[in-house]
Amino acid sequence: MRFLGIDLGWQRKPSGLAALEMPSSGRGTLRLLNLDRRTDEMDILQWVEQVAGESDAIIGVDAPLVIPNATGTRECDKLMHRHYGKFHAGAYPANLGLPFAAYTTGFSGKLEAMGFRHVAALGPHAPGRWQFEAFPHASYVQLFGLDRIIQYKRKAGRSVAFCVGELNRLRSLMLERLPQLKPRLAIAPCELPEVPNVGAALKEVEDQLDAVVCAYVAAWYWYWGTARTNVHGSAEDGYIVVPQRVGVEP
Repeated sequence: MRFLGIDLGWQRKPSGLAALEMPSSGRGTLRLLNLDRRTDEMDILQWVEQVAGESDAIIGVDAPLVIPNATGTRECDKLMHRHYGKFHAGAYPANLGLPFAAYTTGFSGKLEAMGFRHVAALGPHAPGRWQFEAFPHASYVQLFGLDRIIQYKRKAGRSVAFCVGELNRLRSLMLERLPQLKPRLAIAPCELPEVPNVGAALKEVEDQLDAVVCAYVAAWYWYWGTARTNVHGSAEDGYIVVPQRVGVEP
């Protein structure tokens, strides 16, 4: 079974790509199969085809994939603010009037044409080819037991040095915590990109780390199903998949 994560560049900017694999003999242990970053939509879809092949696979995409509302805010976005707003992990509102909507929903349609169906209610270890909307900020909070998001994204008022520190913190948490959760991601420091000290280069690492967590959430969703996963919304109106809040397991 393979688990893909795509941090989709909404405005046709570069997208982070990550793939995990759980070998049949792996006893619940994941390994990093591929880490990449591509810009062109066809290149991204070719990457999906190459990495997933004909096997069962599930894809977590950080982008609004189902947007039925012409204006306003999706119900799943409202639910994200209700449940994760206290962690500063509310989702960006989506509607069809926003400039990214045609691209993100169109990308989801292309995944469907490749056999990846939407899944808002997944049973543990269910076979098939699936796609769903992921949200890294809320997933980090839940998986790592944080009381606030990791503020690694460049925004007004955040210096490069601050973002470098936060991105290093995220990388360290991934290396420390993901090998201790179930399913376990066996990952070595050399498998994740080092965090640079140059502002322009930070985005590449950010995209790739977000893609890894999207892939991990895909593995979590498949491994546990809805028993330990929160699915906010519906397949018809838009939905976002987030792991339930956990501590580090021995």
